[in-house]
Amino acid sequence: MKRHDVQQHTERRIAAALRLMLAAFLLFAQIGLVFLLSLLLRQHFAIVYTVLELVALAAAIRINNRPGGSNYRTGWIILVLVVPVAGLILYLLWNGDRQSKQLNLKRIPLPTETGTRQEQSRSNVEKLRRSHTQWGRMASYLHREGFPLYQHTQVEYLSTGEGYLDDMLEEMEYAEHFIFMEYFIMATGKVWDRVVDVISRKAAQGVEIKLLFDDFGSMMRIRGEDVEQLRQMGVEVKIFNPVHHYVNRLYFNYRDHRKITCVDGNVSYTGGVNVGDEYANITHKFGYWKDCGLRLEGEGAWGLTRDFIHMWEDLGGHMEREHDYYRPHGRYEASGFCQSVSDGPNNNPKSTVEDIYLQMISGANRMVYVTTPYLTIDDPMTKALCLAGDSGVDVRLILPGTPDKKYAYLVAECYYGELLSHGVRIFTYSPGFLHSKVILADRETAFVGSVNMDFRSFRLHFECGTVVYDDPVIEDILEDLYQTLDLSAEVTMESWKKRPWYRKLLGVVLRPFAIWM
Repeated sequence: MKRHDVQQHTERRIAAALRLMLAAFLLFAQIGLVFLLSLLLRQHFAIVYTVLELVALAAAIRINNRPGGSNYRTGWIILVLVVPVAGLILYLLWNGDRQSKQLNLKRIPLPTETGTRQEQSRSNVEKLRRSHTQWGRMASYLHREGFPLYQHTQVEYLSTGEGYLDDMLEEMEYAEHFIFMEYFIMATGKVWDRVVDVISRKAAQGVEIKLLFDDFGSMMRIRGEDVEQLRQMGVEVKIFNPVHHYVNRLYFNYRDHRKITCVDGNVSYTGGVNVGDEYANITHKFGYWKDCGLRLEGEGAWGLTRDFIHMWEDLGGHMEREHDYYRPHGRYEASGFCQSVSDGPNNNPKSTVEDIYLQMISGANRMVYVTTPYLTIDDPMTKALCLAGDSGVDVRLILPGTPDKKYAYLVAECYYGELLSHGVRIFTYSPGFLHSKVILADRETAFVGSVNMDFRSFRLHFECGTVVYDDPVIEDILEDLYQTLDLSAEVTMESWKKRPWYRKLLGVVLRPFAIWM
């Protein structure tokens, strides 16, 4: 790396670190003031403190009766009961009881589908229901949630991050009308340079280009000057949920974790891959970075384009043309069905993406394979996996062998014992960090997207992904899962019990508070 580039990289990290430190300082200042207030009340206003303790107990009872995940409730209940006054104030301060008001979005509805298109989706659901009853039920549920079921879509599985990015960049070279990109992380580096090279040329040709990235995910990785340079090229850029805007609450906890690229309406991409060198294995901080994604060409590409348009307009952005302009053009011949789905915290306590996992696990008759970098699951998900294992379904979870976050690995280990005792097989990917997010059931349906199997993805993040049914691409996904399993080590009950005592202790302590990690 050249000296000038090193200096710019250092300056960028310092600027981002200062922003993050400011946000952290203000948050910890809030916490410190709350605990100081609690101490003063306890020492000098015993009656007031006792009343607040009773209020905290009532709050804990209310939290326990709330809808939503039990892990979420448990974390808050422990905090409220162990440090009653401080816990209660923090709960109220951070809006823990009003999840539907977490972000200042415009809350516009998804772009509407015409009656004809809705009827076509219903017809597709009935076709699927006739061939695969259980998956037809899931597709019907998603249709009612506002996510149409499509046919006539060529679906390609991209089994590596470098393959995903190469294919995406090649497709962007052919763009004539628009390129939309929405990512949790956009990071300067060799991949970023390739992206900028393409979009700068396309912007000069009059192609409509919109970029949306998450502030928390990208602020240590990209400079304000880089963003301004893009805008000067004619690229529209929006930054999701800037950290410094929400230091008075835990709103910065709600992130845009989606990965979407849309090109000319006909092609869309989603998966686990961000725009960064580690995803293309140019850098190797955690060994080999295993990732994946889907390429949709045809009718189904609209599902992801629609999700991007919705988020863009929700953040106050404007589209240059009517929505129909951005739809796919032409007809594609392909078998199978696909259904793109999006979800976010303002949908709580409902979690559509979590419901997909639950329905795929409970609907499987023969096999369920899952890859996820993180495992922080609630009671319903744990029970679904255990019931499937007890019912003779071949359930396999594949997790990283080299974690990027040690505390997340310690929390994940806490679940192993119960899962293993119910016949669930667990594997860790030996070459490095497994970041792909896939669930496949019975060689008949699969879901690939940005969703981790954890509380943050199910409740706190804006996520997306695509379900494919009865499509030849499922065999490609399964083949990649088999290859991943061949490179993974199986966790046994004996090896799990022999892990060091401090890992056991840390995992137990961290587990109730995993919702904030």
